[in-house]
Amino acid sequence: MVAWSMALPLRRSERRARWLWRSLASRLALLTVVFLAVPVLIYDQLERADDANRALLLHSAQQRGTLIARALEPQLSNADRASLPQVGDLLGRFAGDGLRLRLLVRPAAIGGDDGFFYVGAAPAVSTAYLDTERRQLQEQGALEQLSQTCAGGFPMATWVPRSSGAPEVVTSVIPIHTRFGCWALVTSHNTEAYIGSSLGQPYWRTASVQAAALIYVVMAVLVLAVFLEVWRNLHRFRALARDIGGGESPEESFAERNTVPELSGVAEDFDRLVDTLRQSAASLRRAAEDNAHAFKTPIAVIRQSVEPLRRSVAEEDTRCQRALTMIEKSLDKLDGLVSFARRMDEATADLLAPPRRRVNLSGLVDRMAGSYTGVLAQRSLHIRSDVEGRLTVRASEDILETVIENLVENAVSFSPPGGTVHVRLARRDGSAVLTVEDEGPGVDPANLPRIFERYFSQREPGRGMPEADPTGQTAEGTHFGIGLWIVRRNVEALGGRIQAENREGRGFRVRVALPLSQ
Repeated sequence: MVAWSMALPLRRSERRARWLWRSLASRLALLTVVFLAVPVLIYDQLERADDANRALLLHSAQQRGTLIARALEPQLSNADRASLPQVGDLLGRFAGDGLRLRLLVRPAAIGGDDGFFYVGAAPAVSTAYLDTERRQLQEQGALEQLSQTCAGGFPMATWVPRSSGAPEVVTSVIPIHTRFGCWALVTSHNTEAYIGSSLGQPYWRTASVQAAALIYVVMAVLVLAVFLEVWRNLHRFRALARDIGGGESPEESFAERNTVPELSGVAEDFDRLVDTLRQSAASLRRAAEDNAHAFKTPIAVIRQSVEPLRRSVAEEDTRCQRALTMIEKSLDKLDGLVSFARRMDEATADLLAPPRRRVNLSGLVDRMAGSYTGVLAQRSLHIRSDVEGRLTVRASEDILETVIENLVENAVSFSPPGGTVHVRLARRDGSAVLTVEDEGPGVDPANLPRIFERYFSQREPGRGMPEADPTGQTAEGTHFGIGLWIVRRNVEALGGRIQAENREGRGFRVRVALPLSQ
């Protein structure tokens, strides 16, 4: 027993986990998380690789600049003010293959970073470009540090825009100290290896990352758009199905509400199914009416033929009189069966194509409860109603009347003389709750699970309403045991719930909850 009780929650959790995995909303949420997590993880790995590549590029550029500076050092050691134009021409031998060189000098007699001025560039660049580069070197503190020590080296990654052509990346500033002053060799590159890298800019601003991000975003948007469109389409189908199930006749069909071409076949099948159900409901209503008419005619003929037979048979002939009485009772029962068969067929048609609208349930219950006062007085019974006003549901008024009639008349049939039937209607948790109670013997607890089964009855012979009614009661106490079964079927068709239980002490209670109309 303990193992069974432990296995039951486990099975429920397994079913819920399976439902969550199969749910389109769950998969959409999981897909969204994946689309958000993947770029974060990949970006982190790519950024680390780019950091290593950037360090390697800067180290290579600095080493190359240092070698060129050492090659220029002998010529710069003997330079003076008169030879400055020729010194600048030396750079042409080392520039090329995407490498650009600029040479600055600050004479020994001048102090501060403002004393640096350009003496050469290879290839030649405009004065505006040199001014921009000098300003950026000052902002980064390279010239200030050189003016103090004229030693060391400065690996850099600074973008310098040009008025024409691709921008350049300043990669190093190499100092050369001589008697004339402090020289500074500035190297820059404009090759794809440097321009396409993240040198001097955030990694996310590189062209490759931005292109990959754009492609990824487009892909994510397309995939999510497909899921969302299918989801929205299913919600449109659901709304239309609710309207149809509520008895409305929407102007649009499933095919007209569909926006996904791949679901057009499904939408058309839904439309055909709705048409088939409506045609079946109409056929059931016609068949119920035709069959009832076909059976009623011979029953009426037989009933009329019995009357002259009874008058012609002598009262002393007890055998014939008993036979005629049995025929009349059988006709009554057959008449009731025909009426109930028709009601059941009509109820089935209402379930297939329910003609629903907004119904004032409060007024309907109050009116029907009052209509039983005179009938119950003949049987020394009482009915008390407590109805909360303004409770409206979307349903068929005929179906609701059948539910109320069956519940009240079922309670009446079990009530003892002098007993009271209680009818209550109240709002509870967004539902209209109808409760019908009697003061009868109740139901055997062993039979409670079967109380709504078809043809099940715990009624004593001879108990019932004096006239035919939808619960299965007819004259002479004939009963078919379908009243509560019809009630449950109708209530569930309206989206409601029904519950039956014994009252404390004595009596029986049936509670029906129907969703309130918005």
